[in-house]
Amino acid sequence: MPMTETPMTDGATPWAIQAPDVRRIIHVDMDAFYASVEQRDNPALRGRPVAVGGDRLRGVVAAASYEARRFGVRSAMPSVIARRKCPELVFVPPRFDVYRAVSARIHQIFARYTPLIQPLSLDEAYLDVTHPLLPRGSATEIAREIRATIRAETGLCASAGVSYNKFLAKLASDHRKPDGLYVITPRHGAEFVADLPVERFHGIGPATAARMHALGIHTGRDLRARTLEDLARHFGKVAAFYHGVARGVDHRPVESDRPRKSLGTERTFEHDLYEWSDMAAPMTDMCQRVWHGCERRDLTGRTVTIKIKYNDFRQIVRASTLMQPVATAQELSAHALGLLRGCFPPERGVRLLGVVVSTLLPRAQVKVQQLALALGPQSPDSVSIAGSGVGRRSAGR
Repeated sequence: MPMTETPMTDGATPWAIQAPDVRRIIHVDMDAFYASVEQRDNPALRGRPVAVGGDRLRGVVAAASYEARRFGVRSAMPSVIARRKCPELVFVPPRFDVYRAVSARIHQIFARYTPLIQPLSLDEAYLDVTHPLLPRGSATEIAREIRATIRAETGLCASAGVSYNKFLAKLASDHRKPDGLYVITPRHGAEFVADLPVERFHGIGPATAARMHALGIHTGRDLRARTLEDLARHFGKVAAFYHGVARGVDHRPVESDRPRKSLGTERTFEHDLYEWSDMAAPMTDMCQRVWHGCERRDLTGRTVTIKIKYNDFRQIVRASTLMQPVATAQELSAHALGLLRGCFPPERGVRLLGVVVSTLLPRAQVKVQQLALALGPQSPDSVSIAGSGVGRRSAGR
């Protein structure tokens, strides 16, 4: 493909046009992050197919090493299927505290180059290096240096994509995984997208891809041939995004302090659940954990959602948006159990339950609003005088 790739000759610039309004975005994606941390910390695992997750009947693969991926093992795959695909698979229990610590160290490396960092998860992030903190010749040089520093300081490999927007930077990082660096220039962005299957577009899932196929849209070129009005008839508001990225256009900024949209957890069970008591207890426990997460972040929320996955892998979601934000763990449990009760008795055995709180708000903001509602409208004559210790009474007294 006519893209600028690395390694590049010294002094080469990745940009065909050095225009001041061209952004320079890097997407960094750690390679098989959880599994790579385990292989780093345990030499006996190196070179072997490794899955992070539970190896029991109801276990799920959280991450797979590249050795395991060669056998078709993927994240979110039931452990029993993963074992069938790769009998030599080594299961390792997750150590999320370790992964978070390593992720924090990697983000410290990012912060040496730019304050504009948008984490997507523990193992990937966008960086806007249009105006870097350290003088460097190009975004490609910065990406190369970041990858080398991550390897030197953590012992882990990272892939990176460099481009002029977020959509293309993420596609670029995928293009040379693992342990690769790829650049898509402004000159070649639309061309790169044209031959890609729509399934490769970030933001187009299997269901949307199937709808596009039914309309004769299979590649970026097919998508680009459709007008915005035509796409809007079939896909609504998101049509503008599809219309833009099919042309290599994505104006979304790197949001360094993007607010969290939800907090949740889920649990896969060893055996199918059928009885109310067997489901209510873990749901209550999960609500306690989610609420603890809300308290640590000083957040609350107005929408409670539960997820139920049956033993045939079909899943349903039920949600309720409340007039007032959730105030306690007990209140969260009551709403979640109410939603769960509406799905009882289950159609078949339940293998997974989950709960999510969304429409998040700062708890301090909610307290102020609740206090204002409790006090009601205040007249000027009833407002306390700061420092006087008394409130003004009406003149008629």
